[in-house]
Amino acid sequence: MQMRSADPLAETPRLATPGEWLAFAEDLYERHNVALGQIATSAHDEALYLILHTLALPMDSNESVLGKNLTAAERALLGKVFRCRVVDRIPAAYITKEAWLNDEKFYVDERVLIPRSYFLEIIPEQLDDLLPDATKVTHVVDVCTGSGCLAILLAKHFPQARVDGVDLSADALEVAKMNVRDHKLPKRVTLHLSDVFDAVPLVKYDVILSNPPYEPSAHCDALPDEFKREPRLALDGGGDGLDIIRKLLRQARTRLKPGGIVLIEVGGLGEVMDREFSELDLRWLPTDDGSNCVCVITAVRLKAWRG
Repeated sequence: MQMRSADPLAETPRLATPGEWLAFAEDLYERHNVALGQIATSAHDEALYLILHTLALPMDSNESVLGKNLTAAERALLGKVFRCRVVDRIPAAYITKEAWLNDEKFYVDERVLIPRSYFLEIIPEQLDDLLPDATKVTHVVDVCTGSGCLAILLAKHFPQARVDGVDLSADALEVAKMNVRDHKLPKRVTLHLSDVFDAVPLVKYDVILSNPPYEPSAHCDALPDEFKREPRLALDGGGDGLDIIRKLLRQARTRLKPGGIVLIEVGGLGEVMDREFSELDLRWLPTDDGSNCVCVITAVRLKAWRG
């Protein structure tokens, strides 16, 4: 009986084409229980992305590229990438230093949470319907902005509006600054180093949007290694996951225009949110996968709230 090498990448020198690398990588992910969900939910999709990126091939390449013969240098590069991913458990986005949201590319590294959000559905598809008059939106804010990606998407969705991006991490804001510059928005997107609104000038917003840290601390302790490589500050929402959300809602009462709205993404905390904030009459927005984890709160409800 032939023994499998202890080195998971020992077989790679014989892999001659991208297609062979893809099949090998899918098996490798399964055998080593590689955690997914940061940029893709399937081993096939993530491995294909890493292969195309490493070989500098277009992301929309057709299947014909999978049969091309690889040079020794290309095989060595792929081996290095998959060693980082599978052995060292480095998330794919930190290897490539990029993340894609819809058709927009953002720089990311270990200073920021890898962008992934249901707001990708909400901003283009539902946001305008939630506002009395979207054409009159002049000021919006992304709280816990991280890499700045949602602030940038808001700026592109509301081209007439000023956008604030707020984060407690100076390191994250350095990354956000790079992305704001790369997307040519420094005149419209302003970044603030602040714990929620503590250090943000008092202005009124049409939209307060946030994908805050909402994972309960015990859940963070049990995350796979790949997720533990992300900044804990961007994930840990305290004992029940609501620490930042409570502060955000209390401070939002003085930050919303009369017709304004708050939108918060809360992961699996829907039932907890409904119990804790029952007076706010949370409205849950539909998402394609049925998770419905983004809630809307109106200025009227927030003003009357006794929390």
